[in-house]
Amino acid sequence: MATAKPKRSPEEIEDIILRKIFLISLAQPPQNEPKIVYLEMTAAEILSEGKPLLLSRDYMERVLIDRLSGEFPGAEEPFAYLVGCFRRAGEESRKVASMKDPSLRLEIESAIKQARKLLVSYCRIHIGNPDMFGSQNPPAPQLLGMIFSEVASPMDGFNSLGSGFSSPPGLLDELFGEGDAESLEPVMNEVYEKLKASVERVSALGNFQQPLRALQLLVSYPNCAKALVNHPNWIPKEAYYFFMGEGRVMELKSILGAFFHVSALPDYKDFRSTPDVGQQCFSESSTRRPADLISSFTTIKTVMNILYDGLGEVIFSLLKSVDTREKVLQFLAAVIMKNSARSGMQVDPLTCASTGMFVNLSAVMLRLCEPFLDANASKREKIIPKYVFFNNRQLTAIHATSDEASAWMENLKKIEDSKEESRALQSGGATTSGSSSGTYASANIRLLINPCGKDKYSFICECFFMTARALNLGLMKALSDFKHIVQELSRLEEDLSTYKAIRDQGATPQLENDIKRLEKAVEMLSQKKLCYEAQIFRDGALLQRALSFYRLVIIWLVDLVGGFKMPLPADCPLEFACMPEHFIEDAMDLLILTSRIPRALDGFMLDDFLNFIIMFMASPSYVKNPYLKAKMVEVLNCWMPQRSGISATASLFEGHQLSLDYLVGNLLKLYVDIEFTGSHTQFFDKFTIRHNIAELLEYLWNVPSHHNAWRKIAKEEEKGVYLNFLNFLINDSIYLLDESLNKILELKEIEAEMSHSTEWERRPAQEREERMRQFHSRENIVRFDMRLANEDVGMLVFTSEQIPSPFLLPEMVERVASMLNYFLLQLVGPQSKSLTVKDREKYEFRPKQLLKQIVEIYVHINRGDKANVFPAAISKDGRSYNEQLFITAAGILGNLGEDSSVIEEFIQLGQKSKIAASDAMDAEAALGDIPEEFLDPIQYTLMKDPVILPSSKISVDRPVIQRHLLSDNTDPFNRSHLTQEMLIPNVELKARIEEFVRSQSLRN
Repeated sequence: MATAKPKRSPEEIEDIILRKIFLISLAQPPQNEPKIVYLEMTAAEILSEGKPLLLSRDYMERVLIDRLSGEFPGAEEPFAYLVGCFRRAGEESRKVASMKDPSLRLEIESAIKQARKLLVSYCRIHIGNPDMFGSQNPPAPQLLGMIFSEVASPMDGFNSLGSGFSSPPGLLDELFGEGDAESLEPVMNEVYEKLKASVERVSALGNFQQPLRALQLLVSYPNCAKALVNHPNWIPKEAYYFFMGEGRVMELKSILGAFFHVSALPDYKDFRSTPDVGQQCFSESSTRRPADLISSFTTIKTVMNILYDGLGEVIFSLLKSVDTREKVLQFLAAVIMKNSARSGMQVDPLTCASTGMFVNLSAVMLRLCEPFLDANASKREKIIPKYVFFNNRQLTAIHATSDEASAWMENLKKIEDSKEESRALQSGGATTSGSSSGTYASANIRLLINPCGKDKYSFICECFFMTARALNLGLMKALSDFKHIVQELSRLEEDLSTYKAIRDQGATPQLENDIKRLEKAVEMLSQKKLCYEAQIFRDGALLQRALSFYRLVIIWLVDLVGGFKMPLPADCPLEFACMPEHFIEDAMDLLILTSRIPRALDGFMLDDFLNFIIMFMASPSYVKNPYLKAKMVEVLNCWMPQRSGISATASLFEGHQLSLDYLVGNLLKLYVDIEFTGSHTQFFDKFTIRHNIAELLEYLWNVPSHHNAWRKIAKEEEKGVYLNFLNFLINDSIYLLDESLNKILELKEIEAEMSHSTEWERRPAQEREERMRQFHSRENIVRFDMRLANEDVGMLVFTSEQIPSPFLLPEMVERVASMLNYFLLQLVGPQSKSLTVKDREKYEFRPKQLLKQIVEIYVHINRGDKANVFPAAISKDGRSYNEQLFITAAGILGNLGEDSSVIEEFIQLGQKSKIAASDAMDAEAALGDIPEEFLDPIQYTLMKDPVILPSSKISVDRPVIQRHLLSDNTDPFNRSHLTQEMLIPNVELKARIEEFVRSQSLRN
């Protein structure tokens, strides 16, 4: 019969399990267990105390200290040993759970639990004092390796970080979840530095996701979160980096900056990330399959949203805690303020953070705003306008001058100071460091975050203004950069095409080098363009979030002026006038961009944007910048149904009450106001702006409700804005057509040179290249000018047909007649044959169409001429009028098969003009020598209604000066201000003139 094994006591079982956990022996260990350490001195001490050599919870700490302090050949490093003990404790705990004796199980579980707690405590002691146990290796890399292992994913693949030193279940929770933050700070400072290093110079295609998950894990522990915001490089001191500006320092040296730097957008060569996204995804893109490009776009959008979501979660987590919230807001404010120079046209990459960082920051800030971007903008009352005046204000205001903004800011400061003083008196004279005056004098970052005391402004308010500025410096700046990239790429491609055309006629080594240089530049810019497209333009969710934010911006701005209603108050509220101009500019730029991206506006309500545009586009007392109003027009232009491709936009124009009541009138007013933008390029800028207005007006003309509004305005404002509109329309038509025809002659000259191949090839290559450049330049000018001229002439056609009366006013009729005569001379006169070019349609030059339109305008105005003044005005034009031109034009139109009734009316008008010319000659002969005082000093014609100019005291004919005032509100003799209301009728001179005419008539 076999002998039964003696039953072990609870003390013996505890000894066995604890020795397994701590890998120690109090007796000589067996030879085949090299990892087990024999604590001979500890065993001797226990024996000397008369105790059995059994390891119990009472001896755990003594044994642990002796194991960590001793020198044992081949033993593990302290940190690795402690982690291993914790892992073995977990394994033993799972085994103990199967014990049948409940009291024994509870006893052993209690011992293991105590061992785990002790191990965590000594882990914390060791990482806080690495030298205490004579360790040769700092614990931070191993700790970070454990964190990386904790957050590892199969998706990390071969790029997975960490040393294989995995974390036992529960260790990180106990290590970081308990104890005080101060003891962890030293090692966490090093951990965060190494974590930052793991994502430095990593692009969107690199392994940033594992470090990001590690950061997310760390900030979920309050102690680690505190350590992060207290890190010396949370907001770096830029003084140590003399070769970089403070903005770039924030990106490269701060802990979060390294994560925000991860991007698909290319950076300056000194800070470039790997793998190169452009090279890897978009090299030789013109030869790639569309499916490959779409796959790259999808990949980049996906990984960037992982970054946005991860960083958003990190910031959210830090903002939830009162211990870290203020530091987070300070960081965001510092990033924004230290990079304010990004708003300039040219950004110094050594001074400012990268575009990639700021696009990422924009995306994260938009995520922070999501809770208050609801459809009703219900939280907007928490956004306080005066917040903007307490930051480092260097922004252009919507309407207020810098002096007005400064004065109001100073007044607000005085009000806040008085409130603080009053509160101090009420509290017995106590003061706080958060007073208005104290804060106002403190650092700019503090001003941006909390200008007038603790919790002065809500988080919504702070988040709103910081997001607006982050978008201005980030996403919106990126959109501007993209526009310039596209323009530069187009220019380079055109140059490359020109060089290749020259090479076809004879290559030189220098030319071949230039072609190679241009091909390389085109390739690099193409990659850059596609990187922008991948990260920004293909991310519909990003653009929709931005649209939602700017919808809140414009609703909030409208609240400052009393809400969505017209007309606006006579006086612009200073709160509105002092808001940063970029609030509106950025909103309009984003609308323009998204309107040109297929499906980007799907499902998005645009009514509030339309209301805003209609309210402010023609209100110079509210929005003074003409280019800002021009962008509003460009938005509307993009929304025209035939251009947007979105049927829903038709309802914006055709079923929207504010649009029906005000849109046409505001567009006509803006067409006039845009004549003077204040810029040195105003003469050329106005044509582009007016082209957009003209396209809108043409579309609205065909919408019945707007058509009626147009007719009403023409009737009510016949002597006002509508007459000014027609005057500028005529001025522009004359200039654009004249400029186009002159440039066509220059094109013909260069075409003739190139057609003589022998002579052309004998010219030096540099001269041929220059002439080719001139040719392409003039081609672009002709194409642009002809497009605008066609638009303007088309508008004259349909307005003259149904509203002819303004064209027949005394101050307008001669101007209109002169314009039409000039166009007729150019199109069918002696030099018309010289206007033939190889490809007219390429330049949108359609002389037959133009001739038809000019004749229609003649006929339309003549139909409305009840007083028969038009034929006389036509014949009075001494520069371009020629009776034969009417006959020639009618013959051409007849050959083209145009409407015979219109041709007949035109011929009759020519005959009436011929008769009027003969009558005018007879009348002039009958008058004989006219006294000079009766002649208009501007046109030297007999005055019929003389008026005195109040400043120069000179008498001129009323229609002549009225025509001048349509374009220039100054006295033509001394440039002093002058309006029609200031003209003084010269009754005495008029009577003398009438008497002179009467006497001359009687004499003859």
